[in-house]
Amino acid sequence: MTDDEQAAGTAYTDVQPTGTAYTDAQIALVHAVFDAARTGDTATVASYVDRGGPVDLTDDTGDTLLILAAHHEHGDLVRALLDRGADTTRVNDRDQTALVAAVLHGAGPIVEHLLAAGADPELGSPNAHAVADWFTLPEMTELLEREV
Repeated sequence: MTDDEQAAGTAYTDVQPTGTAYTDAQIALVHAVFDAARTGDTATVASYVDRGGPVDLTDDTGDTLLILAAHHEHGDLVRALLDRGADTTRVNDRDQTALVAAVLHGAGPIVEHLLAAGADPELGSPNAHAVADWFTLPEMTELLEREV
């Protein structure tokens, strides 16, 4: 078991702040989970959520685990998070959604999963349609229009 898997195995209740500050171990756990989302470590992120961690854990820039997984094109992780109830309507501090991130990267299968889970192509600024148009991504435009 890797250090990240061990960290993600910690119960979510162990990540609650003590008084007004988080411990070094709590901070390390959260960083490990975000790193796992960026690298596509589905087992670590799923374990964290399955043990009570918030599926919509958000970093200091507003990125959720789902947004990070979509941005880094980790389809298996996107599906795992959606299966665990990840919110497709969340926007980060740059007003981007997971769907916008997937469209930007031309990640068709991820776009399809997000749309099937109810992601709204009109959310975000720019929204998914505008991103597909701006970057001339006809495959993404087709997927988005097919789901309307």
